[in-house]
Amino acid sequence: MLHLSWEYPPLVYGGLGRHVHALAEAQAAAGHEVTVVTQQADGAPAEEKVGGVHVVRVPRDPPLIPQEDLLAWVLALNHALARGALAAAGTTRPDVVHAHDWVVCPAAVTLKHALALPLVATVHATEAGRHQGWLPGPLSRAIHTSEWWLTFEARRVITCSASMRDEVVRLFDLPPDKVDVVPNGIDPARWAVSAAAVAAARARYAGDGPLLVFSGRLEWEKGVLTLLDAVPRLRRRHPGLRLVLAGQGTMGEELRARARRLRLGRAAVFAGFLPTPELAALTAAADCVVVPSLYEPFGMVALEAAAVGSPLVVADVGGLHEVVEDGVTGLRFRPEDVAGLADAVSTVLRDRELAQRLARRARTLVDREHDWTVLAGRTVEVYARAAREEQALSS
Repeated sequence: MLHLSWEYPPLVYGGLGRHVHALAEAQAAAGHEVTVVTQQADGAPAEEKVGGVHVVRVPRDPPLIPQEDLLAWVLALNHALARGALAAAGTTRPDVVHAHDWVVCPAAVTLKHALALPLVATVHATEAGRHQGWLPGPLSRAIHTSEWWLTFEARRVITCSASMRDEVVRLFDLPPDKVDVVPNGIDPARWAVSAAAVAAARARYAGDGPLLVFSGRLEWEKGVLTLLDAVPRLRRRHPGLRLVLAGQGTMGEELRARARRLRLGRAAVFAGFLPTPELAALTAAADCVVVPSLYEPFGMVALEAAAVGSPLVVADVGGLHEVVEDGVTGLRFRPEDVAGLADAVSTVLRDRELAQRLARRARTLVDREHDWTVLAGRTVEVYARAAREEQALSS
């Protein structure tokens, strides 16, 4: 099997890179021959076998128009991905191509037709979804068209939640039976953290009161503005409360400005991107992890918090609705509801017995339903179905 992904360790921007990494290594551990073709990363070899996975990292072609243009960057990357994947296929011909998100669409379609292989596509998010159903400009319309193209060319489409399945069926006019739901997984061992590391994170980030943690990209759809707006009323109820925001994104400066206008001072700490061991320690140190997203196809952050035993408060949206059962594995609030967010967080902070019960049940859910070994097997079943359908059409 050959995966195409624009991010893969050590180059990871968000959940997609971690998803492909875990999936590829779980498939390799199950005895499959797995290749990942991705972009070059500083300090990483152009080709290596790590975690049982053959990783090929390709340098991007020089763009023909300014590098600052995202579509130019994407096309330059895809030229290189296609060449790297064709070279890898010349050594060991894959049985299936698995494309992750629209960024790799041109290379995926090229490989499908050049090698006569079934194409499986995972749609991790949609441009229309990120903008609440709108396509605000030419770039958004181009991304939407690429997403449609990828799902049209794919023999099977995978989404991470039932809500995401409904979204792609509606947006791209797909037959419902073309789309398979395979939820995201997590390897709790990767998120294991020592008591000393948790204590160190608490000493570094917490003040005299409770510690809240947000982890994710600093983008509009992640709902961080709602979270920041809730902090003043939370601090009135819980003196000394601090919020740590781990991540980076295009809204970083705007969010810092909002924190200044709210006079949060040291109550809001922008920690930037943290490597997984540091992020695991910070997440485990939290009295509450908040996921305030306006749009969330799945919500890997919720699984990560559950894996380290931290109680969750999440927006009732998208895949989060399926991951977090209100009052059972966490608490939910309406998206953009500042008062609702503050009330849910306060409930967790005031009732530590409830908080511990929610965290225990969430960890049980992770172990039962989000084990990568099981999910990798389900993904291989999708490949087999795609291959059967491809063969039936060509015979």
